[in-house]
Amino acid sequence: MSPIRTAYLTAARSAVGLLGDPAVAARWDTPSALAEFGVAGLAGHLASQVFQVEAVLAEPVPEGDPIGLLDHYARGSWGGASVDDEVNVGIRRTGEKIAVAGAAALVEGTAAAVGRLAAALADEPADRVVHLARGPWSLALDDFLTTRLMELAVHSDDLAVSVDVPTPQLPAEVIDPVLSLLARLAVRRHGQPAVLRALTRAERAPALINAF
Repeated sequence: MSPIRTAYLTAARSAVGLLGDPAVAARWDTPSALAEFGVAGLAGHLASQVFQVEAVLAEPVPEGDPIGLLDHYARGSWGGASVDDEVNVGIRRTGEKIAVAGAAALVEGTAAAVGRLAAALADEPADRVVHLARGPWSLALDDFLTTRLMELAVHSDDLAVSVDVPTPQLPAEVIDPVLSLLARLAVRRHGQPAVLRALTRAERAPALINAF
């Protein structure tokens, strides 16, 4: 299994552990740290980073070449969208729908999906391509897993902050691809000098180097 597939599964198992924290269930019906997102909906969105992988693997292998990872973000309508844009409204609705059965059911369902994916990802060929209907376009499976790995890391922090528990600490082999992706996206958005200065020269660092 490729390193990114192993990293993805590690992050997914970590997310299951966070979803199962009693603080999540205790604050299930309260607002989260993200605007317009309740804790339940945010938990559902975190779990969706597992369910989405199962969904794309269930689709037929697409024909044609996949696009690159950064092209995926360049084409996406969600980049820079406001909290009230339909793409983000739809994301919140989906998260709420996934979480509708409650915290315990979400943990059970997500854990079961991770178990299925552990076997499925090991069986997929190295050059496996998946089709993203929301694009619509195709990505290499490992590139798609990189996008879900980033979402797992970012939204685990969001959920942990929302319920006042420590953010899960991910091992280097898991967080390094996330930080690499975010740095590349930040460079694309702000330019090399801005990111370089933010990381090395506080006296001339820009105010923002956000990736999104």
